[in-house]
Amino acid sequence: MAGSGSEEVKILGGWPSPFVMRPRIALNIKSVKYYLLEETFGSKSELLLKSNPIYKKIPVMIHGDKPICESMIIVQYIDDVWASAGHSIIPSDPYDASIARFWATYIDDKFFPSLMGIAKSKDAEEKKAAIEQAIAAFGILEEAYQKTSKGKDFFGEEKIGYIDIAFGCYIGWIRVTEKMNGIKLFDETKVPGLTKWAEKFCADETVKSVMPETDALMEFAKKIFGSKPPPSN
Repeated sequence: MAGSGSEEVKILGGWPSPFVMRPRIALNIKSVKYYLLEETFGSKSELLLKSNPIYKKIPVMIHGDKPICESMIIVQYIDDVWASAGHSIIPSDPYDASIARFWATYIDDKFFPSLMGIAKSKDAEEKKAAIEQAIAAFGILEEAYQKTSKGKDFFGEEKIGYIDIAFGCYIGWIRVTEKMNGIKLFDETKVPGLTKWAEKFCADETVKSVMPETDALMEFAKKIFGSKPPPSN
């Protein structure tokens, strides 16, 4: 075991960050008590700089006196340390686990940049191209959901799993992007599986307390990022 499950747990981050949501959901799944230490946007605390001296980014989980960085690495750590609590987040089958990691990487490397591309677009032509890329990514993820869910509610089948956490953390920002740009990405006629999945994901008890309200998130986006989603952390 990587560490003692009884040691104090702290998360360095901020409520609007999709990346900070990931370990918070994982800790909720495992029923682990933690303290969220809010970082002020635009500045970095001494604790953050000390805990993540390489990237200097949130989230960081401090377990006892051990800092763990990068959101999905933290999720894996939580699943390992509290293996006997809650349900397993990463599939026990090695092949299924590799598939879950593949799609989590796709979500961060392909889907999230397409979402940011909408906000970063400088004119109508760029925005149209970015929206098309996002819609295409949604189509690919719809196919992935149909295969990995095996007819159940989540990518992780009956319960929220690794891919669910990786993708679900973006739901708030997807809704903000839809509202601010007059588009529909969760389109039940084109991605019926993902549309129903998003509703079930947000309604889950492990998610409800950490999923930001769309209006509050949109006000944050306007104030801090303009129309842009938050930078990758």
